[in-house]
Amino acid sequence: MRSNRLTRTVRVLALCAAGLLAASGAALAQTSAPATASTAAVPDAPALYQQHCAACHAPQRTGAMGPALLPESLERVRPAEVLRVIGQGRTATQMPGFAGTLSAPEIQALAQWVRSPVQPAPTWGDDDIRASRVVTPAPADEPAKPVWSADPMNLFLVVEGGDHHVSLLDGDKFEVITRFASRYALHGGPKFTPDGRYVFFGSRDGWITKYDLWRLRVVAEVRAGLNMRNVAVSGDGRWVMAANYLPRNAVLFDADLNLVRNYPATSLDGKQASRVSAVYDATPRRSFVVALKDVPELWEISYDPAAEPIHDGYVHDYRMGESIAKPGFQGVRRTPLEEPLDDFFFDQTYTYVLGATRPRQSAQAEGATAQVVNLNIRRKVADLPIAGMPHLGSGITFAWNGTTVLASPNLQGGAIDVVDMKSWKPVRTIATPGPGFFMRSHENTPFAWTDSMMSPTGKDTLTIIDKRTLEVVAKVREPGKTLAHIEFTKDGRYALASVWEMDGAVVVFDAQTFKEVKRLPMSKPVGKYNVWNKITRSEGTSH
Repeated sequence: MRSNRLTRTVRVLALCAAGLLAASGAALAQTSAPATASTAAVPDAPALYQQHCAACHAPQRTGAMGPALLPESLERVRPAEVLRVIGQGRTATQMPGFAGTLSAPEIQALAQWVRSPVQPAPTWGDDDIRASRVVTPAPADEPAKPVWSADPMNLFLVVEGGDHHVSLLDGDKFEVITRFASRYALHGGPKFTPDGRYVFFGSRDGWITKYDLWRLRVVAEVRAGLNMRNVAVSGDGRWVMAANYLPRNAVLFDADLNLVRNYPATSLDGKQASRVSAVYDATPRRSFVVALKDVPELWEISYDPAAEPIHDGYVHDYRMGESIAKPGFQGVRRTPLEEPLDDFFFDQTYTYVLGATRPRQSAQAEGATAQVVNLNIRRKVADLPIAGMPHLGSGITFAWNGTTVLASPNLQGGAIDVVDMKSWKPVRTIATPGPGFFMRSHENTPFAWTDSMMSPTGKDTLTIIDKRTLEVVAKVREPGKTLAHIEFTKDGRYALASVWEMDGAVVVFDAQTFKEVKRLPMSKPVGKYNVWNKITRSEGTSH
């Protein structure tokens, strides 16, 4: 019963949360004309919020049944979108329309106010985290096996952003096994345990959801923060870490989502706080690597009980114990940088971190917008001469002409940048129809696929590149739509793409012939994630 209640709760949260972020401005036009400037009272937005919104979105706008209404949460939502939703609500959710209740000036005031900072700033501490945790343990006598028949290593999770659901897809039959409601605005990609049984989702509102793929149910949830970037799961499956914008911290949990440690994201001297832009697992190193948005440091937090002690600052010889050491296990090993990293990518050895630096602040290494950091020696070793805004978090690596290269999409330029990972020099710039966000490949295919979804004119095109020649060999299109985010099956035989629309689809392509094989209707399928490719750290997929 508790599992059913929790599932219903998650569904209600997702439905209500979706509400404040869509619908049409037509309803506003139907409201009565505002009074003249001489007679109109200035709408009291805070009072209107407490009267009409606080019950679902919490008095401090931190979110409850509905999503958080904070500047950090709404930064990617257009102001007109907020106006439309307040006016009309959203069909099939608990978000009502207020065009018949509030005047146009009142709706305008509310829309502006929810995008302003909350005063005093909301907090979310250890007690809040612990109090938010909900767990539904499995019955002691329940068989530990899937309730479905499919290859557990060739499953896909499809995140459907249109109505905040997730579909579990059989990667052999290309059939949906189940579809379930998610928290509002999942972000950063789901992360799997090493056996592929459990998956962890992170939402923009700070919720971490642990879902049992075998038994098809939520088993635990906790709210790690108020605005979260992503989560990472350790290679041994024992630890989960969250990266937060608000509050400014990284938070460590065990696999059952019990709070273990809270890491305030501050500089070594404690004088400067930072948003945490990303955290990823570095399985071969048995550590999490954390990028700070506002402080020029890269953190490595080891989950190896035998990790070496940490020495901050400089010493002549670590073996001589010339500085006071901190424990290496779950301690913060800092790498000082010239500039903060926004997002990053590992090489296949997990020795190097390749990170974007945007916006760029120094004048050194003119033209560089990315840097290479050696985690072993804890310093930057090179600049990457990539113009524009490289999206290194979606880069891939592969062998080419006796070396290993990185290929990265670019959020500003209509090109793929290819860099030699030995010399850190560019080897090729491959033109595409426009700026793209995602690039994917697989060890068993000679081709890499990339989108141009940031381009108004090229967003309907996927470009296919031969990794042997670095030449474009084909394009596939979905005219008038947005075609994006490729992921491959476990064996690399098929490539799955998203038609990124509310009435969208997952399209299955033959990875050799580039012909469409099957199409599954989906509600804005923003991402697809193959269990095997993720847990084996395929060179063709992201972290």
